Amino acid sequence: MTLDSKIAVRSQKPWASSPKQRVASALVIVVAVISTYLLVAITPLKGKLAYFGLFFLIFILLDFLYHLRLFGFPSGKDAIARGVVALGVTLATMPVVSILITVFNRGRRGLHWGLFTHDMKLNSVNDPISQGGLLHALTGTFTLVAIALIISLPIGILTALYLTEIRGRFAGPIKFLVQAMSGVPSIVAGLFILAAIVYPITKSYSGFMGSLALTILMIPTIARTAEEVLLLIPIELREAGIALGGTQWRTVGMVVLPAARSGLVTAVILGIARVAGETAPIILLTGGGDGVNGNPFSGPMGSLPFYIWKSFSVGTEESVTRAWAGIFVLLVIVMILFISARLLSERRRGN
Repeated sequence: MTLDSKIAVRSQKPWASSPKQRVASALVIVVAVISTYLLVAITPLKGKLAYFGLFFLIFILLDFLYHLRLFGFPSGKDAIARGVVALGVTLATMPVVSILITVFNRGRRGLHWGLFTHDMKLNSVNDPISQGGLLHALTGTFTLVAIALIISLPIGILTALYLTEIRGRFAGPIKFLVQAMSGVPSIVAGLFILAAIVYPITKSYSGFMGSLALTILMIPTIARTAEEVLLLIPIELREAGIALGGTQWRTVGMVVLPAARSGLVTAVILGIARVAGETAPIILLTGGGDGVNGNPFSGPMGSLPFYIWKSFSVGTEESVTRAWAGIFVLLVIVMILFISARLLSERRRGN
């Protein structure tokens, strides 16, 4: 028998379901759906919650009976555990899915061609949706986050390096402070800048003051994430750099940091996503202008959170629609940042 005439045997994982089992599982789901519909129709139970609860109860019961009959009691218990896990995953994802659907349905009504090319300097939130836009809010948010990142990035990375590479006598207190700062409410950061700088020194609102408050919130996110990333770098790389004659800081700069580059980028993205939607310090410190302001040190500066808050506070149909459009844009930006961080993290694990 030649090699070409041999039958190729495809390897199959022991835990993988066979085609017959997949058909049976699909049949169980169909029977559970039909049974749920009939029970809701003939009983006083009504509404989405009744459909949801009955479906999972019937599905878990039928799946248990199916596996019990074919594979025995241990397989039946495994089916129950699998059904409970599926129920938990569904309950965990339902709020997220509901939020995404709600924001999409309500936010898309306020989208138009001029949304990203016009500001609200000549318009009010009560004007027709086709007038005005988010240009001032987008540029303001970008400016606020960029300044906060310029300040936070070196502080966060150096803090992580101190905690992982130097580990001096202050490592314990610094780590405690970083963890404590990560739980500080955003309104506290805004009030601190307001009481420490705005009232006694500048006596005016500006985008830079808002960036300082965002810096307080961004530093612990970058520092903690960067610390975890640096701890994943094998100690052998550090020892190899020192064995080749490099100093500790030369080894850190030329070996450790390049090896952790994608992880540090993830830390930066997570820090940006952490502060991009903060509202309380922005309302307190920036003044929320309606026009594009390119100078963060003078005059009020608009932002997406302030635009959303202001539009909702007016309460008219047009203003609320504008607010949902702003939420939709902000949510898309944050989702892009988190997806980018996830992709970079996966690539780092693959490498």
